[in-house]
Amino acid sequence: MSFETVSQSRCFNGTQFVYRHASHETGTPMRLAAYVPPQAEHGKAPVVWFLSGLTCTEENFTVKAGAQRVAAELGLILIAPDTSPRGEGVPDDPEGAYDFGLGAGFYVDAIQEPWAKNYRMRSYIERELPALVAENLPADMGRQGIMGHSMGGHGALTIALRNPDRFRAVSAFAPIASPMNCPWGDKALSGYLGPDCSTWREYDACALIEDGARVRDLLVDQGAADSFLETQLKPELLEQACVRAGIPLTLRRQHGYDHSYFFIGSFIEDHLRWHAERLKA
Repeated sequence: MSFETVSQSRCFNGTQFVYRHASHETGTPMRLAAYVPPQAEHGKAPVVWFLSGLTCTEENFTVKAGAQRVAAELGLILIAPDTSPRGEGVPDDPEGAYDFGLGAGFYVDAIQEPWAKNYRMRSYIERELPALVAENLPADMGRQGIMGHSMGGHGALTIALRNPDRFRAVSAFAPIASPMNCPWGDKALSGYLGPDCSTWREYDACALIEDGARVRDLLVDQGAADSFLETQLKPELLEQACVRAGIPLTLRRQHGYDHSYFFIGSFIEDHLRWHAERLKA
């Protein structure tokens, strides 16, 4: 299956694409953004995935993070998927809340109705979309990294922990460190998966680490002025889990920074260089 090009723009001698395709997993059209650096004109390039947070689409990271300049220098393909299925007939939170339903797929495969048919973001990100990227882009799928923000940070950590042979590098901005222990996660996991908390563990980075999952190392940036820090994000839980498991974690608490893309834009270059170093041939 091929991507349909929605738009393309020259950017730092590479090309910023927005694509659309029909997804088998979600049963809906899905959009993604892909930055292809100039080095890809001469051979396959390593891939870094960025998973966005609550309410976001593929556009937020692409437009706001300022990542293309550094990706062009380092020769990295950047893939930014949408955060949930969308379209006619796709269920949404009946009260219109921002933290469940459209824009809030939480990178899980839902098993509760009415969500189970469309909300299959885990399988979409882990299986379907990588195969399409390999088929349609000059991507070296043997060299992949993954990062994300907030809900997407949760997604990046859990997907990397479940697929350690696929990802050489993983990092996050203000991730939801333990969805089992915060209001956002409790609402999403109970809604999509049901009340049996044992089924939630594969979607919680701290629980995955406790259950034996490992990655080589982690980079996490957290704004110290983030309004969600104490109630939703709880990076100290990830820190404790990594210490117990012996996983090297670089956790940087950034004074004065909040949860916004101004925060991400301030440190995106550090993260891309972290990934590039680990994705060398």
